[in-house]
Amino acid sequence: MTPDIFFTRIVEPTLKDMAVSPAIAIPASDGARVLVMAIAGQESRWAARRQIGGPARSYWQFERGGGVAGLFRVAPRQLGAVCAACDVTFDAATVFEAMAWHDMLACAMARLLLWSDPAPLPAAGDKDAGWQYYLRTWRPGLPHPESWAGVYDRAFAAIGRAA
Repeated sequence: MTPDIFFTRIVEPTLKDMAVSPAIAIPASDGARVLVMAIAGQESRWAARRQIGGPARSYWQFERGGGVAGLFRVAPRQLGAVCAACDVTFDAATVFEAMAWHDMLACAMARLLLWSDPAPLPAAGDKDAGWQYYLRTWRPGLPHPESWAGVYDRAFAAIGRAA
């Protein structure tokens, strides 16, 4: 999937819905848009719903004992509201499997994981701060700093073209 299509079909509608939902009410800033986009690009190149050779699910490559478990712990009310809106049973096993194929659920979970960090989101365009935020929230086992700048630039451009 191209970054433009990914943004238009998945990221923008999900973040807008999260912002207007009284049960979730998490803002849809450009900083959030670009980071949600860039992380999906970094983790899966906007192409893999299931990790090749691994256990992770969704374009954001959540692991059941990592990001999924973390959200059940730090944002259960918001995650429960997301699951209800997506018609997905609120239990870790179901959410983990569903997020591979339910793009709105997975995108909302990515935004919730960013929201759970107490530090403010980096401004759109701040690649270095975005990288640090990604490392802190996703805690990738094998980070690839050499690909971040290109992925981030593609994500930032897709958001700009959609504006």
